[in-house]
Amino acid sequence: MKFIENNSIDPHYNLAFEEYIFKNLDEDIVLLWRNGPSIIVGKNQNTVEEINMDYVKENNINVVRRVTGGGAVYHDLGNLNFSFITKTESNLIDFKTYNVPIIKALEKLGVNCELSGRNDIVIDGKKFSGIAQSVNKGRVLNHGTLLFDSKLDTLSKALNVKRDKIESKGVKSVSSRVTNIKPYVKDDIDVLQFKQVLLKNIFEYFDQPLEIYELSEDDKNNIQKMVDERYGTWEWNYGKSPKFNYSGYNRFAGGCVEARLQVENGIIENCKIYGDFFGKGDIHELEQKINGLRYNESEVIDALSDVTVEDYLGRISKDEFMKCLFN
Repeated sequence: MKFIENNSIDPHYNLAFEEYIFKNLDEDIVLLWRNGPSIIVGKNQNTVEEINMDYVKENNINVVRRVTGGGAVYHDLGNLNFSFITKTESNLIDFKTYNVPIIKALEKLGVNCELSGRNDIVIDGKKFSGIAQSVNKGRVLNHGTLLFDSKLDTLSKALNVKRDKIESKGVKSVSSRVTNIKPYVKDDIDVLQFKQVLLKNIFEYFDQPLEIYELSEDDKNNIQKMVDERYGTWEWNYGKSPKFNYSGYNRFAGGCVEARLQVENGIIENCKIYGDFFGKGDIHELEQKINGLRYNESEVIDALSDVTVEDYLGRISKDEFMKCLFN
């Protein structure tokens, strides 16, 4: 087993980095890495169903889709991610085998933790690690989060979603109580020191010397290509979401408005607008201006920049109408 150092904090790059190693190297690899503030959604999830869109935009939180299943997780610089990428002879998902080294390393730091349910690690019943796996051509990727000193308030707000407005077949995240590791560690260390202690203990567990693997320039160029063509695109992070229906309703001084959308591959396929508003224009015209757009607030605003919404909705403004589409 070998270790690859990756000091990037860009989640688009880091997820491409991890997938590239998973699918292109033959070595057994350990990664310990961090992302700047970001939400990482599972490959089968509906992105807009998992995030608090307004909060994410206001706080410049990245949203990136990964190649493994499971639920959405929050990353920041107080969180440490681990990845074990190894050969396997089985196509079965096995969380326990690959996470015992993490538990044993934490025990050496004085942290009494355990695997819980299918894919969590907990302290006193509170989750600090969510784990996901993928198997591909005789290789297994087992990765997870370690909330060491993360901003748990930001985590709860960024993932606080009003799912009653959205109906889809995407895999839903499960809400759970969370905690940081740092209050339970016997020594006063920061997340980077924690990384070094964890790395040492992982290799001791496997009874192997710590060996570094260096990527070639071609490797790095191929990773960047994956960022440019996939991980950095709206189509991957939002457009890959399962088909969903959205219903948004608000009452304003000028009347009530209900917007119902059918969205497929991130594209608004059908928009219907209902309400008791008084507008002189044919509401079907406004619906048609929205059909075919990406389900993206900025794109819809741009598309309606030359449209006087009040012609269709009476005393209901464009800003008010947008609240029916995205809040």
